Amino acid sequence: MSQNVDNIQPSYPLFRTDEYKENLANKREQYEERHPQDTIDEVFQWTTTKEYQELNFQREAITVNPAKACQPLGAVLCALGFEKTMPYVHGSQGCVAYFRTYFNRHFKEPISCVSDSMTEDAAVFGGQKNMFAGLENAKALYKPTMIAVSTTCMAEVIGDDLNAFINNAKKEGHVDQDYPVPFAHTPSFVGSHTTGWDNMFEGIARYFTLNYMEGKEVGSNGKINLVPGFETYLGNFRVIHRMLNEMGVDHTLLSDPTEVLDTPADGHFNMYAGGTTIDEVKDAPNAITTVLLQPWQLEKTKKFVETTWKHDAPKLNIPMGLEWTDQFLMKISELTGKPIPKSLEVERGRYVDMMTDSHAWLHGKKFALYGDADFALGMTKFLLEMGAEVTDVLVNHANKRYKKAVEEVLKASPYGQTATVHIGKDLWHFRSLMFTNKPDFMIGNSYGKFIQRDTFYKGEEFEVPLIRIGFPIFDRHHLHRMTTLGYEGGMYLLTTIVNALLEQLDKETKGMGTTDYNYDLIR
Repeated sequence: MSQNVDNIQPSYPLFRTDEYKENLANKREQYEERHPQDTIDEVFQWTTTKEYQELNFQREAITVNPAKACQPLGAVLCALGFEKTMPYVHGSQGCVAYFRTYFNRHFKEPISCVSDSMTEDAAVFGGQKNMFAGLENAKALYKPTMIAVSTTCMAEVIGDDLNAFINNAKKEGHVDQDYPVPFAHTPSFVGSHTTGWDNMFEGIARYFTLNYMEGKEVGSNGKINLVPGFETYLGNFRVIHRMLNEMGVDHTLLSDPTEVLDTPADGHFNMYAGGTTIDEVKDAPNAITTVLLQPWQLEKTKKFVETTWKHDAPKLNIPMGLEWTDQFLMKISELTGKPIPKSLEVERGRYVDMMTDSHAWLHGKKFALYGDADFALGMTKFLLEMGAEVTDVLVNHANKRYKKAVEEVLKASPYGQTATVHIGKDLWHFRSLMFTNKPDFMIGNSYGKFIQRDTFYKGEEFEVPLIRIGFPIFDRHHLHRMTTLGYEGGMYLLTTIVNALLEQLDKETKGMGTTDYNYDLIR
């Protein structure tokens, strides 16, 4: 097999050339213990039935693609949001390789994160020696202002005590006594990436403020704190800054990885860029209050800011769509006394105009969606505001209180009356729903493409197209720079969804003289 140097081809269409097709056919025949194609098709068809769905939803012993990631992944993202901070994972090297590549594939950026490379001996004797060497080396090599430590399964199973290990490392001089090393226990076998973000943020806030509350006074700095939670749309950080700046509201976004995950290509590698400063974290208790942008994933943070910082965190939903963005801005105005400026009123009006332009296309269309709790709730609210019908909402890492909250939002709209909320379910459950409760579109991350392909394999009329919104997005570029929050985010969501619908309409009506029924140049 050889490429032509004058015509280098990627895997597609290279693998569709005759020599590759022959090679792959020989491999299948000679080396794969493959069932006959008719048997494969028979089983496939059975997995698309209502009978199989009922059995699938009784499944208890196995999870197939859980639509979530593990805790330390979230802890790493949280740490990246602080100035000159090196995320440090106490565990095996392979885990950190996974975290880095996962974020690298989504953000298309190099991701800084270190591990103390626990292996078999550490699993038996504990990982304290790894911690000693790891902290000392990370500080010397990468010169961070802060090292934020989280754990993986191995460290948690054997019961390593991060607080003791870090204190011992300081006592023995591996790092200075006053060098910041906040930590969080983030066992991968419970919770999810959103839990890990919450734990890491609480660990950083605790490290810098728990024992330093003397002299702190709520409201004394005149600022509003905002905690984003596990957020991978970098435009959302920017839109929050922009809206509050337009209102003249002094604020601190606690964990802001925008710059380090979107650095310019200027010929220089910057390991650290932007981020919330340590001084801003120390000053955070003096703010008027702390607003949680994704409250369903920030329960530990909420408890800490209310009990330690004495902040009465407002009860708000994620500011997605029209109504919840209105509520967010009005609450900020109420808390600060700052009026909502004309510029945001104009922006809101443009968004409403877009809704008016497009609602006829979205009205009555059926959507199923999956993702993180706050995102799924916000997307549900957005769709209902557009008159779209929601059929299924699936969130793996959510509780019964969350399910009830989503159901209340659905019941409040005539377009959510037949929807079902699924918690603790995975994408193999979701696959069943796409066959038995077929919507017009599904909304979710890149993993949904395999479900779309399965629906298409059953027959073109069964295909459920995927609209890629969420995390991770591996197979499209630059979507992580987009915005889903605020009026600007609503405009992006509306543009993305309505144009996906129109693209599908064009696909279904491109037959010359057969399906091109109307004047389809104008939509």
